[in-house]
Amino acid sequence: MLLQRLIGAFLLTMLLLSASVAAVAQTDRTTGSIKGKVRADKGPVEGVEVVANQADREVIRVITNRKGEFILAGLAPGLYGLTFRKPGLSVGRLESVEVRAGKVRSLPDRLYLKVDEGSIAFIRGSVFTAEGKSVPNARVELARIQPDGSAKKIDGRITNETGLFVFRLVPDTAKYRISVWAGDTGPITKDVEVDGPARYNIALQLPAR
Repeated sequence: MLLQRLIGAFLLTMLLLSASVAAVAQTDRTTGSIKGKVRADKGPVEGVEVVANQADREVIRVITNRKGEFILAGLAPGLYGLTFRKPGLSVGRLESVEVRAGKVRSLPDRLYLKVDEGSIAFIRGSVFTAEGKSVPNARVELARIQPDGSAKKIDGRITNETGLFVFRLVPDTAKYRISVWAGDTGPITKDVEVDGPARYNIALQLPAR
């Protein structure tokens, strides 16, 4: 008798579980998703805010991952407008993106955001000798100063024929370190504090030989 009750309880539990799974599956089939990948000049862009709207109503917002990827899930079938934002980049928009029930809409590989030069920071520098001559083909590295005082390299350049180099950055408040090597000389370093969109000009002088 006890065995029959246990078997009955087990069968009832399995029946309820199956019903729950079926209900979830049914719910999933009533909504759809949009996925894509955002790029800029240097490739995939992390930290882009992606907002889905219907008419004037915001439905959902997500942030792209380090590969520039995003997915907007649980969307009711219909047409959506998408907005893409990140400081230092132009605002991107897509209109009339259709979502179908039970489907994942993969956006074409054309989500490209241009650099908005009016809202970014420029570090513009020149490298010259102790005699004041420009130094072409010098190696320049840009590192961000971390809270613990360490420096994390994020970009690199070679000076042009007049010894100039330029880095374009998002205008977040931060401290950067510029390091220069010319032949067997270096590194020569200089720190720059960025606190908004502007042009930050620096000069690095190589020591006299």
